Amino acid sequence: MKNLTTSLKFLGIISVMLFAITACDSNDGAMEEAGEKIDNAASDLGNKVEDACEDMKEGLNTKDTDC
Repeated sequence: MKNLTTSLKFLGIISVMLFAITACDSNDGAMEEAGEKIDNAASDLGNKVEDACEDMKEGLNTKDTDC
């Protein structure tokens, strides 16, 4: 009986791990892909603003060109 209980616990743990792994598949839905596109666009915009700020500071010959 003890071996059966141990086996069932082990099987339960393995089942939960397999469920967690399959829940994180790479097949993203349309909303996930749209969210990623929005994130990428926001990052790109932030980088462009930072680049423009650094270019402006360089043009003004400031000591600190970081934005």
